Amino acid sequence: MELGVHCANLTWPGGTEALGTTLAGVARAADEGGVTTLTLMDHYFQMENLGGPAEPMLEGYTSLGFLAGQTTRIELGLLVTGVTYRHPGLLAKIVTTLDVLSQGRAMLGLGAAWYEREHRGLGVPYPPTKERFERLEETLQIVRQAWSGGGAYDGTHYRLEELTLVPQPLRPGGPRIVVGGTGERKTLRLVAQYADACNLFATGTDEVAHKLDVLRGHCDDVGRDYDEVGKTIVGTLNRPLDDVDAWLATMQTYADLGITQVWVGPDPTDPVGWTEQMCGTVLPRLAEIGA
Repeated sequence: MELGVHCANLTWPGGTEALGTTLAGVARAADEGGVTTLTLMDHYFQMENLGGPAEPMLEGYTSLGFLAGQTTRIELGLLVTGVTYRHPGLLAKIVTTLDVLSQGRAMLGLGAAWYEREHRGLGVPYPPTKERFERLEETLQIVRQAWSGGGAYDGTHYRLEELTLVPQPLRPGGPRIVVGGTGERKTLRLVAQYADACNLFATGTDEVAHKLDVLRGHCDDVGRDYDEVGKTIVGTLNRPLDDVDAWLATMQTYADLGITQVWVGPDPTDPVGWTEQMCGTVLPRLAEIGA
């Protein structure tokens, strides 16, 4: 099983002045230690369960550009990009730029967006749920088209007269597309139709098994090979370094369901040290699971 490090809580020692240095330290430790993917959140405001708007939150793609210059091998992305935050043509250009400048290491995580407060706070339109999912599907279509020849796009919500991206991504076929969310009727259908991987919450093996069964059904409906779709999870109820053996046993149960990558977040009291410990203590054993 592969390890992803997800930086969600940025209330780190040293405050604002140390944030860039600490984030770079986490990225370098993950890069050198064998972590597969490093991600940030895509939010304007910190989520309320992590302290809300009073706590620090960095703009996602600016931060990934910074991290591309700090690393050499690790995949970089947002878990996940809110579809309402950027026009899809611009988003395709942004992610392509990240891919080119990182030498083919960009990942595109996408979701329908949900945090209404930050939209209202910064004056960004926040459409109803149905429209956000329509926009998510059109965005998936647009980025796929942008990375496979371009041309005009005429959808319900987006019309692009000249979908031209030069240069194209270095990664063949474009960056890995990971759709985040667990909605059974819409989200998992979009995974089956457009994505390289799903990202589910680690809410227990029974719940994840059910979601994967739904995904399999959608794959059958759209004629997609279920085994082609990557299965990933984010967040675990127990912290890995608190009890490494127990955490790895839990990861084995997820691997038995077909999960191939797990994201966990650094301890905010010592994010760099936590990352180094994960790479030294946990990652070698995690890599044996499912091998």
